[in-house]
Amino acid sequence: MIRLAARTILLTMTVFALGGCGIKPWVKPYERHILADPIMNFSRDPVSAAYETHVYQARESARGAEGSQGGGCGCN
Repeated sequence: MIRLAARTILLTMTVFALGGCGIKPWVKPYERHILADPIMNFSRDPVSAAYETHVYQARESARGAEGSQGGGCGCN
């Protein structure tokens, strides 16, 4: 009786453990915009942070070094 209960528990645990191996990617490509929510930014004022980044890039001639998009001479 105890062996049957132990086997059942072991089988159930094995099924749950192996069931976790077949998970497909949690975030689909069309759902990634949810993760890019502005509330996840580090700065409190995103407009001010964008301006400071632009000034830093223009001053240091390192446009795009912080991962921002764009290109050119930085005169826009």
